[in-house]
Amino acid sequence: MPSDSPQEEYAREKTKYRLARAWQAVWGLPQTAVGLAMYAAHKGWRQHGRFRSAIVTEWNKDAGLSLGMFIFVPRGVKRSLVVHEYGHTIQSLMLGPFYLPVIVLPSLLWAGLPAFERFRQNKDYSYYRLYPERWANLMARRVTKERPMGWYR
Repeated sequence: MPSDSPQEEYAREKTKYRLARAWQAVWGLPQTAVGLAMYAAHKGWRQHGRFRSAIVTEWNKDAGLSLGMFIFVPRGVKRSLVVHEYGHTIQSLMLGPFYLPVIVLPSLLWAGLPAFERFRQNKDYSYYRLYPERWANLMARRVTKERPMGWYR
């Protein structure tokens, strides 16, 4: 069986990404709606791009955030953080409306509460060891074949 031409491969990938975005818009509606609102708020004054099925926006925060098909990362960030955030995009595809309570809430608390920050510093405990981050890295690595930020296997 002959291999596909580059044009056929590109068309197949594009179709996969369109289907993923449609699935995000329906199954992942809550986080996609919030992500779209944030994207619209940043549209006129930030750098935007794509990574696979996601829309990536650079912002003035020092952390990444993934809401449905929308990824927000600091300016000039390493690709490995985008790959990690794409792992969260995959989680959103899988969990749909359960993504916010199962992934986003624990992740935001783990990242933002001073008690957890002290714990990570005092115990030399990686941010990426908590289940939402570790799982995002596993999904990102499996799908993209790239090394996400915080990858330690």
